[in-house]
Amino acid sequence: MLPRDELLKTCENRETLARILDRAEDALRTWEITPTDFLSPPELAEAREMFSRLTEVQAISWGGYPQAERQRLAIARSELPLDTSLVAVTALEVAGNFLFDTATHRDFLGALLGTGIVREKTGDILVLGERGAQVIVVPELVEFLETNLTQVRSVPVKTRRIERSELRVQPPKKKEMTTVEASMRLDAIASAGFGMSRSKMSALISGGDVRVNWKEVNQASYTVKSGDLIALRGKGRLEVGEVATTKKQRYRVQLTRLR
Repeated sequence: MLPRDELLKTCENRETLARILDRAEDALRTWEITPTDFLSPPELAEAREMFSRLTEVQAISWGGYPQAERQRLAIARSELPLDTSLVAVTALEVAGNFLFDTATHRDFLGALLGTGIVREKTGDILVLGERGAQVIVVPELVEFLETNLTQVRSVPVKTRRIERSELRVQPPKKKEMTTVEASMRLDAIASAGFGMSRSKMSALISGGDVRVNWKEVNQASYTVKSGDLIALRGKGRLEVGEVATTKKQRYRVQLTRLR
């Protein structure tokens, strides 16, 4: 048996991680590769950290394309071979004429959930403007959605399975910058990277809008380091790169903003 209490005691997403442990124990017992539902980035980060502490089982994640935010895990005993081809995901095209009734990510998600499925069965949604969207889902929902997903907003749509090679993935927009700060406090680094005042950033941090490595951080004084990923709700992400100390004992920090 896995040490559930020890693994779960510090988890933010305790309920989700408990279900993942159930799947891990299934994998141990049956010697089969067991999948999870799609996980959000914070859930995925916690799951990866949890599996790094286990030797009996292993997990690999995949969401249909390399930059996917929402991904599934495939879990197996450590003795078994495991690669992303064993994580079952399928791509769908949701095609319609949205020229005069533009639909957003929220609209497509709402239409999906309106068919009666749950969010955990869907991965990323790639909005294609006036042409519709592409959606990653668990394979067992394909036929159901092809039949039942027929409208988004006021627009009739045709839903069909497509090859993952047909996904129209846009690479994230990157902006490289350098800042020099007196400390590596979260509010200082994040305000420089996202281009806003430190007081406004501090308010966003205390309000729960900022995550570091996908974990919510509410303290503006939290110390970040090279390799950290700072996510600000609605504004994208910030990668903390190389950190050097200047002659005046300040910190010169390389930052990459992703949008």
